[in-house]
Amino acid sequence: MSLLASLVRAYERMPDAPPFGYSTEKIGFCVVLTAEGAVAEVIDLRDTDKKRSPRMMTVPQAVKRTVGIAPNFLWDKSAYVLGVTAGEGKRTGEEHATFRERHLAALAGTDDPGLLALARFLQNWTPEAFVPPLWPEEAKDQNLVFRLADERSYLHDRPAARALWARIRAEAASDAQICLVTGASAPVARLHPSLKGVWGAQSSGASLISFNLDAFNSYGHEQGDNAPVSEGAAFAYTTALNRFLEKDSGHRLQIGDASTVFWADASEAEAAGLAEGFFAAFFDAAATEKIEALNIGAQLARIRAGERLVNVTPQLASGVRFCVLGLAPNAARLSVRFWWEDDFGTLTAHYQRYLDDMRVDPPPRDDWPPLWKYLSELAPQGKRENVPPLIAGEWMRAILTGAPYPLTLLSTVLMRIRADGEINALRAAMLKSVLIRNFAKEVPVALDPGNTNKGYILGRLFAVYEEVQRSALGGNVNATIKDKFYGAASASPQKVFRTLDAGAQNHFSKLRKLKPGRAVNLEKLLSAIIDLMEPGNDPIPASLASAEQALFGIGYYHQRADFFRKHDDTPITEADE
Repeated sequence: MSLLASLVRAYERMPDAPPFGYSTEKIGFCVVLTAEGAVAEVIDLRDTDKKRSPRMMTVPQAVKRTVGIAPNFLWDKSAYVLGVTAGEGKRTGEEHATFRERHLAALAGTDDPGLLALARFLQNWTPEAFVPPLWPEEAKDQNLVFRLADERSYLHDRPAARALWARIRAEAASDAQICLVTGASAPVARLHPSLKGVWGAQSSGASLISFNLDAFNSYGHEQGDNAPVSEGAAFAYTTALNRFLEKDSGHRLQIGDASTVFWADASEAEAAGLAEGFFAAFFDAAATEKIEALNIGAQLARIRAGERLVNVTPQLASGVRFCVLGLAPNAARLSVRFWWEDDFGTLTAHYQRYLDDMRVDPPPRDDWPPLWKYLSELAPQGKRENVPPLIAGEWMRAILTGAPYPLTLLSTVLMRIRADGEINALRAAMLKSVLIRNFAKEVPVALDPGNTNKGYILGRLFAVYEEVQRSALGGNVNATIKDKFYGAASASPQKVFRTLDAGAQNHFSKLRKLKPGRAVNLEKLLSAIIDLMEPGNDPIPASLASAEQALFGIGYYHQRADFFRKHDDTPITEADE
């Protein structure tokens, strides 16, 4: 199923989705009118919390504004409705005049009391009448709706208003064509509704499908005719996607620069909600509340332990389709970083493979770090906004599909290690996962004293040299050998290790006086690691390829972590061996 068709299907399964021709918008105030069109009161609809968030309300679908002036029907911001704005408002008068003219023309001939009241209000209203206390200053630049005095329903919800809005839309409909999404003949959407909530995109919204230059057109078609999607399908997919992109929708994650939305398609709503809860827990540590609400903590632990999904939750193993979409900003448009659709059982198997590839000992402080923590290790200063833009989407796509990881992941981790000298569990895990998946190498999870890979051996050897320095000098070192030599040692070891060995002998002479037992054990460990090298005139290679550099980092991480475990510094004797 295509991306748009999946979103249309998701819209159809939403029990509270707005009907075709309507959208959910932020409304701040309601203007209550008398039958004669006078303002009876102005009601603040915003929440009473500190943020004073506007109320979400279903209203006639918002028009798509670019640079032109286009009023909404029966609601809009104060500049259009009243000709009043808090800013300078260079074209506020023109906006209000357009709103007034459009509604007076549309309401001509109506006999509905509510619509007549609005027409009379617009005929008599002047911006100078916006005077407190009847009109609060906070109403400026807020979206406004109308209501008739002594009635509870809003003007746009009246049957006459709904019928009028349906007639207006029918008159504006274009010629019918075959819709690429539904396959039915229907009026084509010339402009698709805007999508809001994508991180980094324009706050007013951006388009997933649009054609605004001659170079994008074909065979004389303009705008939406180049990719005929019916107005109903365009409304459905954008409504569903806007719902998923909402901050607390429970259907979105932020992975690098990709705003990632996900949803399940199942015959039972309970199964769909359960699958969505599991996916959120897979990649987002902040999904704790969802895990507790669904009571899936024990099942999640079994999945992470590698147990098959059919044994954990049989109802999700088959019959549940799962969709994941990553969107990133691209000027006034949105680009699709990745799109994946398959059975939830396949997704779970790929997630378990990802966990297995990333497993290292000692593990990260967080047992199951979210993906954004790994991505932060790729960014200068650890800031999420500095994550290389393409890596996040490519890596997430590889995780979802079980494909090889992007090689830029390996090169970026190595670059960051050389830049700041930090080799932690997260970076070691990323190096290990790329080596396993892309190079089919056997990489140990924990310290492997018998591993003979030259990169791994040299990494361990470098860690021993650093430990010798630390044991001899303690914390009285301005810059350790890691700070000075790690980058060169991992790339061109032959030039560096002679220097490190000479320095280690000086440190050993001091360590034998301070801690003779420690000195003996480190000397024996050093000899054991050197014995693993291939015999020759110079067993240390002149250079290491990127895969060996990754193993260098993993060997260093394993050996250094082993030093921080509790050890007995009693010298090892031949009898002990």
